[in-house]
This record gives sequence, structure tokens and C-alpha cells, in this order.
Amino acid sequence: MPTTEEELTPLDATFLELEQVADGALMHIGAALAFDAPDEGDIPTREHLVDLLELRFGLLPGFRRRLSEPRVHGLRRPGWVPDESFDLRAHVRHARLPEPGTQDQLHDWLSDFWSHRLDRARPLWEVALVDGLQDGGWVLATKTHHAMVDGVGSMDVGHVLLDAEPHPVPSQRGEPSAPEVSDHGPVVRLPGWLSQAVSAAQAAAETIRHPSRLVQAGQAAVAMSEVVWRDEVRAARHSTLNVPIGATRRFTSVTFDLAEAKRIKQALGGTVNDVVLAVTTGALRRLLESRGEPLDEPLRAMVPVNLRGSADHSGAGNIVSSLFVELPIGESELRHRYDRTRAAATELKSGRATLGTSAILLVAGLAPPILHGSIAPMLYGTRMFNLTVTNVPGPQLPLYALGSRLRRVLPLVPLAADHTLGLAIVSYAGGLTFGVNADRASTPDLKVFEHALRDEFAGLAEVARTTAG
Repeated sequence: MPTTEEELTPLDATFLELEQVADGALMHIGAALAFDAPDEGDIPTREHLVDLLELRFGLLPGFRRRLSEPRVHGLRRPGWVPDESFDLRAHVRHARLPEPGTQDQLHDWLSDFWSHRLDRARPLWEVALVDGLQDGGWVLATKTHHAMVDGVGSMDVGHVLLDAEPHPVPSQRGEPSAPEVSDHGPVVRLPGWLSQAVSAAQAAAETIRHPSRLVQAGQAAVAMSEVVWRDEVRAARHSTLNVPIGATRRFTSVTFDLAEAKRIKQALGGTVNDVVLAVTTGALRRLLESRGEPLDEPLRAMVPVNLRGSADHSGAGNIVSSLFVELPIGESELRHRYDRTRAAATELKSGRATLGTSAILLVAGLAPPILHGSIAPMLYGTRMFNLTVTNVPGPQLPLYALGSRLRRVLPLVPLAADHTLGLAIVSYAGGLTFGVNADRASTPDLKVFEHALRDEFAGLAEVARTTAG
């Protein structure tokens, strides 16, 4: 019998609770890592992937653990315990696309892969090697429960398989030898490229991560009350984006030139994240307009914020808060829409909104599990936000696995109950990829949104060229 148990944090348990209250909620995150064909030899096989995972698994000790019990209930949360029957091969799949192996066929396969819940009787992750692509490349698709890792500073299976060169020597491949030990247990050493990438994503201040320690209680209370008033008492608008959903998904992706996005923000002001939000706003306007939905009220986006400290590279669990940004879909003029989106995001980032949300999560976490299970759906309900938009900066150097170059990353964001659409955006090696996850039944018009993303980005690029003149 397992003897060591680590209790889930309240936030980690939240993602289990969200699945328990709604059949359509699937709380796993993931990505599809698309690789070129190797310069030499055939594309990797499932056996190659299993062998590499066995070498690298010392960097993922948490991925051998399962839940001590499958549900959150009563007065106690489940914990993580060693899985004594752990079988690595049971978590690794192989799939082949039907001919001709187009991008649309890959999206269809990913839609199905991400439409199935993870088995709570086993460690909550799965990977698949997908081949048969039209261009001769291959894909590594990952699925990891949000209770295990967050989508901002997380380290998962996909991360540890990557190297900074096609054929690293053994000392560069991250195999564990005798592990270092500190007063707090084994020290996990990340591959050099990953340490740099995680550090680059850790821009949030440590004071935000620990509001109860480093700010006066009165400041946290005021910030929390502001968030509750703005984002709960004044509820998000009613929208066709917020209807009951099933568990079957549609997934698509669109990739833009990161250098072009930087030219837009340099010409129009702001950040790459402002460009991401503005492109999303314009595409949402087109989608809802095509549905005949009124555009007079803004949509509210939940934008996760990374709260990991600069020294926290473990990637275990969730250390996130959120901003709730009002997206001005009612603005018809492209440049004005960009400026208003940027202003809405800037106002929140410069204020106490992140501190307020952190304080709410902290207070909610003090509730016993029997009450926290009722609070969790409210924190991720449609009164709080209409959709999630998360932007994760990735490494800009090329990465490799099993002799193949990683071409791009297609990211997945989960959908909570009554949220039909969510966006995850990842920058990598000069590309900026939007991964769009949608409920299949309520979003038959996902192609409208996909085309609108392309048009909005092209329109902003043209405005930027004219402005720079």
C-alpha cells in the first residue's frame, strides 16, 4: 500500500471539482508538438518515444503518482500517492493519420484525443506519437490534468523530451544520475534551454504570489472587494459563447509571424499580448456578428497570470491568478478597437486586479472541501468571464526531439462548464500560434472564427505599416 501522500492544494483540487459538477468540463491542458521529418533515417516510433521517456522520467517524479481517491468530497481532499502498478507504456499511444494527412485531419485527430477524460485511477497524463502527416513530419500530442500542472510555468512530458540540438551527447540529455538533495528533498535540474524559457515566463512579482505576507490585510481586502464588485456583482454579458456544453471538442490552430506581431506593437504601442488580445477581440466580433448577436456590450476574457517566483522551476501544481479584461467587440473601427483593447488590459495590469483575484483564491482555499466544491464553480462560472485567453511566451531558439526539429507548438486550453470557446497562444522560434478549443455541438462555425483571426491580424499589420509609414 502507498505510504507517502501529498495533499492537493485548494487550487489544484478546483480543477477536479470543476469536472465533477459538469459532464462537459474537461480540465486537462495539452499541446501538439509538430516536428519536421528527421534529416537522417525514418521518423521515430512509439518504441523510440518510450525509450526516451524512460531516460528522462527522473525529471518528472510527479508523473508516477496517482490520486489517493478519484473524487474530491467530504471534509478532506485527495492526495498524490505513488502508483505501485505504474506502467509507462500504458500512457504512450501511437496513431497514424489517414491519407493524405492534411492539417485539417490533424486538427480532427487532436479534437478527438482531447475530447476524452483522463483515467483518475492512474497518473493523470497521456502522450501520443502521431505520424502519417502529408509533409512527412510527425507530432507528439500531450494531455495532462490541470490538477497536476498549470499552463504558464509548467514542466510536462513534452518539455523534458526536447533538446537544444538534434543529437545531444548523454550528459546533455537530462538523464538523472545520483540526484542532488537539499533540505526540501531532491533537486530537479532542468535542461538548460528549459530553465531559460521558464525564467523568461516568470515576470510576475513575488509580492503578488504571497499577498497575505507582503501587503497589509487592508490592501488585499480592498483589492478583493474591487474584483468582486467589478467581475461578480456586475456579471459578464450573456452570450452564445456561454451555453451548456458536451465533452466533444473541435480544435483548430492558426500561426502568425512573431516578428510581424512585434512590428504591430512597435507601431501602435503596447505589447505582444496586447496584439494577441486585439486580434482575439476582432475575431470574436466577426463570430458573434455572424450569429446575429448584439455587440453593444464587451465580452469579458479571463487572462491567467503567472505567479511563480523566479527561483521556482519545479512546475508542480498551480501558481496562477487571473485578470478579467473587457474586450470591446462593439468597436467597429480596427485601430480604435486595438487602442481600446490595449487600454483595458493596461488599466488592469497597473492596478490591484491580480492581487484581488489572488486574495479571493486564498480565502476560498481556506474553506473545507465540502464547501470549496460549491465555491469552485462560481470562481470559473459565466458570471465571472465569457472565455479564457492565455498567452505563454516560449523559447525562440529551435528545439529538437529524437533527431527532428520542432516546427511549431499547438496549445490547448481547457473549457469549464458553459464556456464554448477558449484560446491558448504560444510563441516559439519566430512563430505565434493560436490554439482554439471549442465545444463541438455549439460551435459548428469555428471556421468563421479561424478566418477572422487571420483577417484581423492582416488588418492590424496593414495599419501598422501605414502608421510607420
